[in-house]
Amino acid sequence: MAKRNATLEQLVVLSNMESINALLIRQNMPPQERIKQLNSVAILQMKSLLGNQNIKLLKNGEIP
Repeated sequence: MAKRNATLEQLVVLSNMESINALLIRQNMPPQERIKQLNSVAILQMKSLLGNQNIKLLKNGEIP
């Protein structure tokens, strides 16, 4: 089985999703609605991070 590592962007989004999920649980949002919200936010965040030039510089060891 091939070993797969998460990208920096994926780890950032995962961390954010954990925090947002906890907030939504505290707000008593039903699981189905939480999944929809989390999916939507994750997609937006990934698009934003993947298009961010500063993230690319950080990954290359350059400081913006």
